Amino acid sequence: MDSPGTSADSEPTEPGPERRTRGGIWKNGLNWTRILHVYTSMLALLVVLFFGATGVTLNHPEWTFGFDPTSASYSGTLPAGWLADDGSVEFLTVSEYLRDTYGVDGEVADFGTDLGDGYISYREPGYTADAFFDLETGDYRLAIEQQGWIGVLNELHKGRDTGSSWSWLIDVSGLFLVVIATTGLGLQLFLAKRRRAALLWALAGSLATIALIAIAVA
Repeated sequence: MDSPGTSADSEPTEPGPERRTRGGIWKNGLNWTRILHVYTSMLALLVVLFFGATGVTLNHPEWTFGFDPTSASYSGTLPAGWLADDGSVEFLTVSEYLRDTYGVDGEVADFGTDLGDGYISYREPGYTADAFFDLETGDYRLAIEQQGWIGVLNELHKGRDTGSSWSWLIDVSGLFLVVIATTGLGLQLFLAKRRRAALLWALAGSLATIALIAIAVA
């Protein structure tokens, strides 16, 4: 028997325009969040793996995996031409001599004179070279330290002694990680069945992180 006020030939009521619009916006939001999350994750896959792995090795500097640091020291006297006619130091001449003689690598990080000595410092990830020379005699001493491959990767993680291109990559990588995290959270918010559990896990992880930070700085 038909219920009062209805007809056997009546058709199901379709959702109104407002409900369809709301559902369409919600579905589009879910789709775009999923697309952004997936492709950002794939694009930044190697970068995320790199910073994740080197984050662990940074926390354990004793893990060299056989690639131990090496160091060397040299001394001698600079050849003629390291002083200009006016008595100033020809730093370019000194630097070229050190590079040609000892294979000094890296960019010049600092140079100058101080208390009767001249100095030149070279830096690149996992590599340091420091030369000091007497401004009267030209006698010099050179110390070179080269980290193993793990040390080099750790230095890249920290962005130490790297060029502007690597600094730019670190900035972009940080942005990717922010997008991956926020879209991952957004996906869970769109899924009603998982929303509550996802928020609880996010809250638990956040509280644990805050607690560990408080313990570390205490």
